[in-house]
Amino acid sequence: MSFSNFHGNTETIVRIREMLARDRFPHAAILAGPEGAGKYALAQMIAKALNCLDRPQSDDLPDFCGRCTNCTRIAQADDLEARFAEAVEARESMREADKRESRILIQTHPEVMVVPPDPPQMLIKIGQVRQVIDSVYYKPVDSRRKVFIFTESSFMKEAANSLLKVLEEPPEYATLILLTTNPGELLPTIRSRGVTFTLSALPVADLESALASARKELKPQQRALIARLANGAIGRALSFKLNEYVEARSAAFTVLRTVVSGSDHSELFKITESYRAGAEGREQIEKFLRTIYALLEDLLMLKSGSPELVRNTDIQGELGRLAEGIDFDWIVSASQRLAEVERGMRRNLLRSLSLDAFATSLEK
Repeated sequence: MSFSNFHGNTETIVRIREMLARDRFPHAAILAGPEGAGKYALAQMIAKALNCLDRPQSDDLPDFCGRCTNCTRIAQADDLEARFAEAVEARESMREADKRESRILIQTHPEVMVVPPDPPQMLIKIGQVRQVIDSVYYKPVDSRRKVFIFTESSFMKEAANSLLKVLEEPPEYATLILLTTNPGELLPTIRSRGVTFTLSALPVADLESALASARKELKPQQRALIARLANGAIGRALSFKLNEYVEARSAAFTVLRTVVSGSDHSELFKITESYRAGAEGREQIEKFLRTIYALLEDLLMLKSGSPELVRNTDIQGELGRLAEGIDFDWIVSASQRLAEVERGMRRNLLRSLSLDAFATSLEK
């Protein structure tokens, strides 16, 4: 692996490598871009390049070898999902008193710390930032620089304020990297102290090409569909579970079709009743809501006379027939009601009841 393996955003990658070549990479960097754009993969690459023991040159710019002890130890955290699951499992096995005081952190290299949102609220908490502060002022022993990667911008207020103190006077040997899908979520004072690198969406053709190389089991029609549904994000495309999406879309389309036609509700209630409590149910309903948003966006494209922008191309005919029975105001209202369902989930309202209320409120 090297920077050349990163898909797209060539200008941004070159800019980062030029900074590394001059030893001028910022003490605080913000990597912004859509979910699945490769922000975490790029942050890991930067951490390796900063600390590689045998840093090679590629395209006349610095790279990382991927073989030295520093690179291999940092790479153990490349699979963020697996490392996060291990950290959560380790905390769950603690005594209750210790569990309350423990915070989720991932550290496979002594000088590189990954800070993910802490469950169940999935926020960066003050305890995590305090551990960063405790570590940041000790000079690195096993590498040139200490690197701290915050995988989300969802900070508790106290945590954000504490982090700001570090950013105001960072040690010369420390680099903090903040990943975000929306820089506006970060405090303006945090944004002003960091250099922002924005990862743009990739063209559909580029995603199809990447899928053809990485996922040979997919048929051309499936690659084309996934490339559109990934919304320009390479990570999302490569990990896209089409069967799960189609299942969630079928349920979402049934809900929309039922409320538009005003037909029998029995099928709708069967769907909403299936979303139970617990983490699994929450994940299921989050997929369901994202799918409804995608269908509403396609309906908006059709009503706007832009069918070439529809993402769910395999059911475009069905979407077209559904679009005939609605107007722009209905789409706006549906989006607003869907946002209410999301807010209700954060307040732990009954999921099936929230979805029933959403559906019946939109009946024409």
